[in-house]
Amino acid sequence: MANLIIDIGNTALKASWADGITLGKTFRYQGEKMLDFILSLVSKSKPDMMVLSSVRTFSPQSVEKLRNECGTLLVLEGKMFDEYDLPSHITPDRAASIIASRYLFKKRGCTIFDLGTTLTVDFLDKDGKYEGGNISLGCRTRFKALNRYSKNLPLLGISDEISDKGTDIVSSVTSGVISGIMFEIEEYIARHQENITVFTGGDAIYFAKRMKNSIFVVSNLVLMGLALMAVEYDKGYS
Repeated sequence: MANLIIDIGNTALKASWADGITLGKTFRYQGEKMLDFILSLVSKSKPDMMVLSSVRTFSPQSVEKLRNECGTLLVLEGKMFDEYDLPSHITPDRAASIIASRYLFKKRGCTIFDLGTTLTVDFLDKDGKYEGGNISLGCRTRFKALNRYSKNLPLLGISDEISDKGTDIVSSVTSGVISGIMFEIEEYIARHQENITVFTGGDAIYFAKRMKNSIFVVSNLVLMGLALMAVEYDKGYS
């Protein structure tokens, strides 16, 4: 049997069956019935191990239901990352991205951008040592904040047509948000030119297409990192 790898973020759930570190089909779910969706994935075949990274808290009863549907349930939390030389405040999804980047880009420094509800940036030196990271608002969150905290600005979203200078409210907001994120990314890259630049997250492809720099887009970076953690955990207890 394989392992079931699950990442629950602020917006959606992503899951994949994994044979070691090799990911299979990826599943995505947006909705309130996260537990029911996970149980549907294991209705026909129980995984050897279920790895759960989540920004949401599951009740003890829900955790027990998941535990009954797999050989081993691994619910990730900060204190588990000591063995990876990562600080306890790092969330499981960020830790997974860092661990996967260490594996994929050995002996290379990395600047890792996760472009989702939040925009996180994490830095690794060429030996894989974690140097720190920053958190700011993600693209859609910026659009929502402008709408919510101003009286006259509409709720907008990502557009394929972005101008340097807005000529009306819509183009001003859209260009302001997208250009602001682009400038933010470009400045990080400029300050760490020795590093490989890695994009992941829901908006990774959108922004990678607009970059002049060489970018590695790894859409399932978090799931890959979780799969690696599952393998290491299994080695430690086998």
